[in-house]
Amino acid sequence: MSRLFVLLVSLLIGASSVQGAPAKSDKPPPYSKRPEVRAFIRDLVAQHGFVEKELLSLFSRVHRADPVLQAISTPAEKTRPWTDYRDMLVNERRIAGGVAFWKANRAALERAEREYGVPAEYIVAIVGVETLYGRNVGRWRVIDALSTLAFDYPPRADFFRDELVNYLLLARDEGINVFAARGSYAGAFGIPQFMPGSARRYAVDFDGNGSIDLHRSPTDAVGSVANFLKSHGWQTGGEVLVPARVQGDGYRAHATGSLEPKTSVAELVRSGVEVAPDAAERLAEERAALIELESPGQPSEYRVGLQNFYVLTRYNRSAFYASAVWELAREVKKNLQP
Repeated sequence: MSRLFVLLVSLLIGASSVQGAPAKSDKPPPYSKRPEVRAFIRDLVAQHGFVEKELLSLFSRVHRADPVLQAISTPAEKTRPWTDYRDMLVNERRIAGGVAFWKANRAALERAEREYGVPAEYIVAIVGVETLYGRNVGRWRVIDALSTLAFDYPPRADFFRDELVNYLLLARDEGINVFAARGSYAGAFGIPQFMPGSARRYAVDFDGNGSIDLHRSPTDAVGSVANFLKSHGWQTGGEVLVPARVQGDGYRAHATGSLEPKTSVAELVRSGVEVAPDAAERLAEERAALIELESPGQPSEYRVGLQNFYVLTRYNRSAFYASAVWELAREVKKNLQP
């Protein structure tokens, strides 16, 4: 090979790198090209009978949503003080919306209360907190949100991979367009914001039309929320929480952040937790948790959360969330005209 030829080749390579060759990109490869996604697809094929070619095509159209990763790292329950969080969710707009939703869906709410034992106001409040009664169901493509969290969010990757499996199964079973459904940054969707696993386990055809539609049927949403709460241990006729105050230092042993009701109300009272005398007597043997609602720069508020409070936290594992649902439920019921 002549030195002239080598020189010409070198010049051509250099010119192409400057003028014609594409710049090196930091853009990640499509999900369909990633080894861990291909392994995930093979598992779906083996365990659930999907067609590999179809899944490869599907994941070639899925987009990583970086804002989803930012949003899940800074949820309102962890970044806002309690007073701001409450004001965001318990306000005139949501109260008025709850009254309107109750009136429009009275028959379904009354039937849900009879069949599942869950008071109507808590069903209404959950729908109000989650989506403002169906007005704000989320803007993210569910498939993008779940895939992003399943493959690019290591802290909870296993959970979101399970939810992604459930979403694909749900879409196949119910004939849902995988790319059309939109929801929250965490992949929850519909009027009640169910995760796919919850939709498959707890959603019900409450309007009896032969299909479950959490996107467009408030009746299905009402029955599904009630079924979810009942299935997680809602106690018919039971209370949710009682306001409390604390004194001394003995209560601190119970202010651990745990939401699970493990301590009797009587024991909490003995440790310095004050509740209304009638509640202390009526609920003395009930198991409860001491709930501290913090607002930096202000004194914490305290609640004694009972079994039904714990059930509300199964919908969203946050004391702020369950407390806001309780307050909104009370306000909506108070403002409902006979």
